[in-house]
Amino acid sequence: MKAIKWVGVAALAAVAGVANAADEGNWMVRARALYMNPDNDNSGGLNLPIDVKAENKTFPEIDITYFFTKNIAAELILTYPQKHDVELGGVGIGSIKHLPPTLTLQYHFNPEGTIRPYAGLGLNYTRFSSVDLDAGSVLGGSVPLRIDRSSFGWAAQVGADFQIAPKWFFNVDVKYVSIDTDIFVKGTGAKVTSLNIDPMLYSVGIGYRF
Repeated sequence: MKAIKWVGVAALAAVAGVANAADEGNWMVRARALYMNPDNDNSGGLNLPIDVKAENKTFPEIDITYFFTKNIAAELILTYPQKHDVELGGVGIGSIKHLPPTLTLQYHFNPEGTIRPYAGLGLNYTRFSSVDLDAGSVLGGSVPLRIDRSSFGWAAQVGADFQIAPKWFFNVDVKYVSIDTDIFVKGTGAKVTSLNIDPMLYSVGIGYRF
C-alpha cells in the first residue's frame, strides 16, 4: 500500500509539472541591459580619407515575445531613441539620435528545459532624428550635413533563457543588426560618407512568462 501511495504521489507530481509547463503562457516580457558596439565600417563619398564613427553605448531595452508554438516565437525589441556623438576623421562634428525597433522570428531548441537556447532572424527599421551635424571643423568653413532618415536592415540573434523560478528567467542575448545611412552636404546634395553602424548588441536581463 505504501508503494502504491508513493507511486500515486510521483504520478501527481509529474502531472503537476506538465501543468506548470503548460501554464507558463504564450507571452514573455524581458527587461535587459544592452551594450551596443558599432562596427563603424564606413565609406567616403568625396574621395577624402575620412571616416565617420558612432560611439559605443550601454542602455536599457525591453522586448516582448509571443510563442506561437513551444518552439516558434516572435520577438519585438524596443528601446527609446539613442543619442550618438559622431566623429568625422577623428573630429567631433555633432550628434544624432536613432530609434531601432527590431522584429525577429525565433526557434527555441529546448522549450521546456531549465536552459532554453534559441536563435532568431528578422528585420530592423531605424529612424534617425535630432540630426545636428556640421563638418566645417574637418572640411573648413560651415558645412551643415543631412542624412537619410530611415534605414531598413536584417537582424540575427542567439541567446538563452535560464529558468530561475516558476515563470521567471535569466536571459543572455547577442544580436547583429544592420543599420546604415548616407550623409550629405545640405543644399548641394553631395555625399560626404556613409554611416554604417551595424552594431553587435550584447545584453543580459530578466524575463517573465505569462
